[in-house]
Amino acid sequence: MKKLFSLLLASALALSLGACGGSTTSESTGSAATSEAATSEAATSEAAESTPAEGEASGDLITVGFAQVGHESDWRTASTKSAQDIFSEANGYNLLFNDADNDSAAQLEAVRGFIQQGVDYIIIDPIVATGWDTVLTECEDAGIPVIVIDRTIDDSDKYVSWVGSNFKDEGLACGEWLKAYADAKGITEINALVIEGSTGASATIGRTEGFKEVADKYGWNILDSQSGDFTEAGGQEVMESFCQSYAGQFNVVICQNDNEAFGAMTAMDTAGVTYGVDGDVIIVSFDANKPALQEVMEGNLNANFECNPMAAPFVEEIIQQLEAGETPEKEIYMEESWFVAEDIAGESITVNGVEQPLVVVTQEVLDARPY
Repeated sequence: MKKLFSLLLASALALSLGACGGSTTSESTGSAATSEAATSEAATSEAAESTPAEGEASGDLITVGFAQVGHESDWRTASTKSAQDIFSEANGYNLLFNDADNDSAAQLEAVRGFIQQGVDYIIIDPIVATGWDTVLTECEDAGIPVIVIDRTIDDSDKYVSWVGSNFKDEGLACGEWLKAYADAKGITEINALVIEGSTGASATIGRTEGFKEVADKYGWNILDSQSGDFTEAGGQEVMESFCQSYAGQFNVVICQNDNEAFGAMTAMDTAGVTYGVDGDVIIVSFDANKPALQEVMEGNLNANFECNPMAAPFVEEIIQQLEAGETPEKEIYMEESWFVAEDIAGESITVNGVEQPLVVVTQEVLDARPY
């Protein structure tokens, strides 16, 4: 494909020592930094922090550029590791990795850096859902297929495939489980606080819309909804404010990822608010990472709705289909589960007319989790 171009261009880039350093940064895998980078102490430091995003493709390896959201959560760490494991040199790939640190402008420039380096494929987990059409047109013009994972792009269809989750269904599932759980517990009034994810992210939009749709259907009261930016610190800060503003008024907390839930639990501990199976407040999370499912098993979280971070194997299958001249599906949804601490809400819930099982977290379930 573009390997010869990539080799020549990478040689030129090596002479400029870090010309694309702002576009592709830490945690990459693949070729080592150039020998020129070691000629001074400063250059050596830079080479240690960035990696083959500045380097060249090797031999017949398929070069893949991955523009990741950042490292804000355990889910994100699992997603990155999945890509690094799959797109390894041993598996026939040269991975150029960029951590955009939740900076959408930096992520766009990272993609442009991949174009300049002549990669074979580009993977994007978009920080925000809009603002992508121009750079995706540039990818198209360069003949580089783009695969989108996790979050969605709403203002362009100039990508080969998207792999991820139905975020609105996650929000709907959360709401329908809460209805069944409240009925089983004899709770007749729901006063909920929502800690949203990053503003503009499709995961935030879908989960918010799904839960609100169910809340409106059953006449629940959403007291407040604020962004915790998918971080533990953000979840704690928002929950501290909620505990002061709505003291004694809420009985449900919805956290749109596990790290926010950890922060919210810390804030409620400090404020003397009890939560979980034996507490006064029902607390729900999304993502279902292993540490959070431990909290579900122990009864500290009432429920957790999975968002599968292991997209890389699906992406590799798409790349292999393209290499074989085949046409992959445009949208690929990964299988996910709904995890609960108690079995009193029944064995399943119905989401969009489909009956979906509820999984009670046991040690056996926890041990089987890959992340």
